[in-house]
This record gives sequence, C-alpha cells and structure tokens, in this order.
Amino acid sequence: MEELRVRDIMQADVITATPEATVRELADLLARHKISGVPVVDGEGKVVGVVSEADVILQDADLHFPYYIPFLDSIIYLQSVSKFETRLRKMFGTKVADIMSREVVTIAPDASVYDAAALMADRTINRVPVLEKGRLVGILTRGDIVKAIAERKA
Repeated sequence: MEELRVRDIMQADVITATPEATVRELADLLARHKISGVPVVDGEGKVVGVVSEADVILQDADLHFPYYIPFLDSIIYLQSVSKFETRLRKMFGTKVADIMSREVVTIAPDASVYDAAALMADRTINRVPVLEKGRLVGILTRGDIVKAIAERKA
C-alpha cells in the first residue's frame, strides 16, 4: 500500500489572517469558521506567523509575575522571564501581529503523513502550514490526520 502524503489529506482552501487584523476580527474569523487557528500571511502571501484560540484566550487570563529569589545584589528568576514577556505582549495586544507566534513550523506537501504526525506530536502543535517553494498551498491539522487514520481503518 502506498504511503499517504500530506498533499493527500491537507486542506487546500486555507483561511488566513493578516498581521494588521485586530484581535476582535481574528476572534470573529475563528468563531465564524469554527476553527481553532490560522496562518498569518503578509501582503505578499508569505507566512509570517500562526495564531490560535489560545493566543486570544490569553487576553482574559491572569498574568503572574515570575517567581524570583533575591540573592546578594541580584535577582534569580525561578521561571522564564521571556515566557512572561510573551504573555504580557499577547495579553495587551490589539493586532494579530501582537499575539501571533512568529516561529512557524511548516511542512512540504510531499512529506509523509507519518512524518507530519511525528512533527506535530514532537512540537505539540495542532496545525502545520503546508508550503511549496515558499508559498502557502494548504494546512494540515491533527483532525485531518485522525480522519485519514479512521478512513484507512474502515
């Protein structure tokens, strides 16, 4: 049996957001399409980030300053200060650019579904933009993989 490829199960009609869109517009987009996240593309169609419901929800979450220990004339942080800064930026962001994740994990359409599943599991991500020659050609979600597994078992 031939190995299933990303292009066989990806969604080719990709809903995207722009960095300039407001967080309210993003929330409306996600709710209207009943999706949990989207790639963020610039004016040239280049993927510059990803944004999800979790990024929107952070705006209503409590923000806790990282625990620290004063030691001599220094402060030793017991938690990541960069994570705190990221949460702070996302909490008060008004545009998609303020809350999106800029580190985008992508995959090629000819990659195996097995490799895509491993990538998503290893990185703990729910969706992967599919790029071919630097252009967005689709998106693959965990749901797409589960559906492919179910159809193969049937």
